[in-house]
Amino acid sequence: MNDTLTSDVIGRRVEVNGEHATVRFSGVVPPMAGLWLGVEWDNPERGKHDGSHEGTVYFKCRHPTGGSFIRPNKVNFGVDFLTAIKNRYALEDEPEEEGKEQIVTIGNKPVETIGFDSVVKQQSQLSKLQEVSLRNCAVNGPGDKGGIAKACPNLRSIDLSKNLLSSWDEVVDIADQLKHLEVLNLSENKLKFPSSSPSPTGTFSALKVLVLNRIGITWTEVLRCASGCPVLEKLYLESNSIVISERPTDVLQTVKLLDLSSNQLIDENQLFLIAYLPRLEQLILSDIGLSSIHFPDAGVGCKTSMFPSLQYLVLNDNRISQWSFFNELDKLQSLHTLSCARNPLTESSKDAQTTRQFIIARIGQLRTLNKCAIQREERRGAELDYRKAFGNEWKKAGGHQDPDKNRPNEEFLAAHPRYQSLCLKYGAPEDGELKVQQPFLLKNQLLTLKIKHPNQLDQKVIEKRLPESMTIQKVKGLLSRLLKVPVSELLLSYESPKMPGREIELENDQQSLQFYSVENGDCLLVRW
Repeated sequence: MNDTLTSDVIGRRVEVNGEHATVRFSGVVPPMAGLWLGVEWDNPERGKHDGSHEGTVYFKCRHPTGGSFIRPNKVNFGVDFLTAIKNRYALEDEPEEEGKEQIVTIGNKPVETIGFDSVVKQQSQLSKLQEVSLRNCAVNGPGDKGGIAKACPNLRSIDLSKNLLSSWDEVVDIADQLKHLEVLNLSENKLKFPSSSPSPTGTFSALKVLVLNRIGITWTEVLRCASGCPVLEKLYLESNSIVISERPTDVLQTVKLLDLSSNQLIDENQLFLIAYLPRLEQLILSDIGLSSIHFPDAGVGCKTSMFPSLQYLVLNDNRISQWSFFNELDKLQSLHTLSCARNPLTESSKDAQTTRQFIIARIGQLRTLNKCAIQREERRGAELDYRKAFGNEWKKAGGHQDPDKNRPNEEFLAAHPRYQSLCLKYGAPEDGELKVQQPFLLKNQLLTLKIKHPNQLDQKVIEKRLPESMTIQKVKGLLSRLLKVPVSELLLSYESPKMPGREIELENDQQSLQFYSVENGDCLLVRW
């Protein structure tokens, strides 16, 4: 860039030694001779001042050390889209020997290939490209009018993150030439958005995925931009300091996934503004500082009309510290997958397994928790343990084994909305189950179990007392010695008088009898 810059550079995005900035000033800065650019850095620690020099304000910065004066020849103003794509994907025409062997490195291993050049050459043919990544390639705009449409008519997916685009209009000029564009990543670009609806009809007619992480966009600007995306399915808005200021009407109605992670200004009342997006199936709310949620339209044990299609919810790295939060999640009609790692409630507990069981018991339709599938027997064990753990509290609140006398108070029902349904499912807890055990006495942890051999009618039924903490593997070892049968041939299951006619497999050797909710009086079934 020469020293004959004009005022049209103001607002342009530039790169200097790997750091990005916005040009705020172009001109002379006395007493220093020559032309200078005043830039505001994306990283304010990179600068030296606030746009002032010797008492004169040349431009303003948001941060007192966000500005610098730089000579134009030190600044990279970037290249147009087509130049960047040719630089990255086009090859020089070179003679190629047919069947030529070539060594390429995959991981740490050298691999001998034949015809590798032809594969690369095919990729370099711009007209055939469907997916390109131009991340951090200093793209500053579309280039010559119509050039992109002519050279790359089949592009469907573009990563333009961390470039030098300065306005949404430049994005529109690029996308307007790509009629098949389905995926667009614009993260880490500092874009200026127009104050009115910015997208001409048809520009983003095929766009399904839009990534706008860390670009400083507001919620109002999101809605304006999305209004031109009639088939948008996935929208990523991480780290934008967004405040959800209005309810989407006639926009975002096709969105299935919405990522609002790391927008610390969002609270539960703002979430209600997006609660009626009809197709929203996945909502990512990690690291937004969320501590509470309450669906006012649904009472205890009822389902909310909010988020009717929501199946997948991510709440990692928040401030959830109350069990009532998970009671509320049970009100969601369609929720089956939840991630809630690194919250005070999940981190403070010394027994992670018990915490997991209580979450499973409180959310009846959950099928996956923190990326681990909930098997049928895990749910059964979790619900039985939950029913037992709060049984004494239930009785004190007015609970009773006799259905006609079973009237727990509202306070208990509000704290444990699913408890009554669990009693209907498994039966009310018996007094014997609710006796407070002395955990340090082994005799209080022993289970009296019958052991039957369904396939060996000549074997007598025996009775054993086993620790509830005993693993299935150790139980098999004991039975192997008793029955003179190799451990590898033993198959274990059990029956409970509380669930007549049902047999439950003990398939995980590493889990304990307690994990499978084996209780006093149950019967182990041994086959080989």
